[in-house]
Amino acid sequence: MQVWPRKRAKNITARVRAWFPGKETKLLGFAGYKAGMTHVITKDPKKARGGESFVPVTIIECPPLKTASIRFYKKNPYGMFVVGEIFAQNLDKELARTICLPKKQPKNINDIKDFDDIRLLVYTQPKLTCLPKKKPEIFELGIGGSKEEKLKLAQEKLGKEITIKEVFKEGEQVDTHSVTKGKGYQGPVRRFGVTIRSHKAEKTKRGPASLGPWCGQGHIMYRVAHAGQMGFHTRMEYNKVIVKIGEKPEEIKINGGIMHYGFVKNNYILLKGSIGGPNKRIIRLTKARRINKKYAKEVPQIKYVSLESKQ
Repeated sequence: MQVWPRKRAKNITARVRAWFPGKETKLLGFAGYKAGMTHVITKDPKKARGGESFVPVTIIECPPLKTASIRFYKKNPYGMFVVGEIFAQNLDKELARTICLPKKQPKNINDIKDFDDIRLLVYTQPKLTCLPKKKPEIFELGIGGSKEEKLKLAQEKLGKEITIKEVFKEGEQVDTHSVTKGKGYQGPVRRFGVTIRSHKAEKTKRGPASLGPWCGQGHIMYRVAHAGQMGFHTRMEYNKVIVKIGEKPEEIKINGGIMHYGFVKNNYILLKGSIGGPNKRIIRLTKARRINKKYAKEVPQIKYVSLESKQ
């Protein structure tokens, strides 16, 4: 029931519903483009058999984000509402493909006194990657700390670039937010895994076994496994470990390029395991809200990175 209703996501950029405020005064998230997967061999002297482990990893290219504006929020009984916004002066012309750029600054930052929270409105730079597009994605980033500390950090970052190393470090656990790969309209067997019945059991073979004899509510309940949209859902995965943060793209240069992506040209990270979504899709990363202390250990020492072609 956590992932209901199973319908198409409204936006290709996954939403973040809550920010986990840490004790530090720093940004609480980042974003990058999923490039593909490979595997590494890590070495841990504490483990048996020489301490070598085979680890599948996902490559996420993380070009710098740019800050578009500072948003001031005020809390009321119905939630948080924007009470002011200060835009940067040196916005990229590509941002006009996503939003309408302001012609003049409506307010001064010193005029906004009454607020409860501050967030940064940032946008990506796909022009720095090998992706065949110019239109940037735009979204908000939360900030940790007190109101005064948030305001000071936001003023420092306004109009400037943010790199992945300013937000995360190697060995840290993060939550990933993404829109999964779309599968289209699928039947209940593939969508929910209902049992295929014997050819003598009922008239239907691949449908739900029973819709229930009781129909007092006047319609079939939505919990019954029916055909419908599968994939292209907004999903969140907890506690993905950052195996490596790389600043040299040549270290991850797969022979012949990464399938369905190309070559990595910017900073990148290697996340342990797989992540929802196809190649080229934007992946949002946030501070982990349910840190698993079992895996909170030292940064794994990478002995080998597979650069062989995956074709």
